[in-house]
Amino acid sequence: MKAFRAKSRTFEEEGWRAYALLLPWIVGVLLFTLWPMLQSLFLSFADYRIYGKASFVGLENFREMFFEDRMFKTSVFLTFKYVLMFVPVKLVAALLVAQVLNRNIKGISLYRTIYYLPSIVGSSVAMAVTWKMVLSREGFVNVVLGYLHLGPIDFLSSPSYALETLAMMGAWQFGSSMVIFLAGLKQVPQELYEAADVDGTKKMRQFFSITLPMISSTILFNLVMGLINAFQVFTQIAVITNGGPADSTYVYMLHLYRTAFVSHRMGYSSALAWVLTLIILATTGLVFLSSKRWVYYQE
Repeated sequence: MKAFRAKSRTFEEEGWRAYALLLPWIVGVLLFTLWPMLQSLFLSFADYRIYGKASFVGLENFREMFFEDRMFKTSVFLTFKYVLMFVPVKLVAALLVAQVLNRNIKGISLYRTIYYLPSIVGSSVAMAVTWKMVLSREGFVNVVLGYLHLGPIDFLSSPSYALETLAMMGAWQFGSSMVIFLAGLKQVPQELYEAADVDGTKKMRQFFSITLPMISSTILFNLVMGLINAFQVFTQIAVITNGGPADSTYVYMLHLYRTAFVSHRMGYSSALAWVLTLIILATTGLVFLSSKRWVYYQE
């Protein structure tokens, strides 16, 4: 009985130590995540323009959003278009590169580091400015195309190419997804490939029949993370095109930013933020529902 009480006391002491160590994180979540979310939820039902007091307007912000705000509909459409271009290209590029780098050859760690670097610097303002210079009408890409008698092409100044160019440009930051895919590929049992080789199965068939099913849970994770990031795209578009030309790259986060910090309509922008949250939740929810049909979990 004394031993039990001693163990119980030790457990309680360890529990308090754990809570003490977690306290900074808990306080941070409450102050910098939960409280701002609650504030934003309240403001979404209010008219608040930074200066002055917030006045409750009920569902007026949402009514205006769905029935009067033309740019809301435009931004939603363009954001979904961006997502449908960006996410598949990024996933395919990350998986193919991970497949190539999943080899035990000399210097492979260096190659993995090189391919990961864009994920570190790719989303910075400086890199966005660099891409803007490279893809401009007088930029490096058009200079090369000129030598090949194929240009120039208005990558960023034409409504026909701007959003597609930005989506492809964003997809090159596949380093994080590549590392996760690489970890997933390492977990595929080699016995499956050895058995397939014995049966004379070609490498392409092995990829679709063994590799993809075995890393389907990894694909699901990268897909969900890619969707969440794509719906919130802002920095590159704000720096490179700022919604132009002719509003062809006017994505949702740019509309939210202008509403909040140009028009100073914090209440309306909070409503926009919560609608975006619901869109992301609904989209990821559909992905998880569909995963029952194509994701395989090892037992």
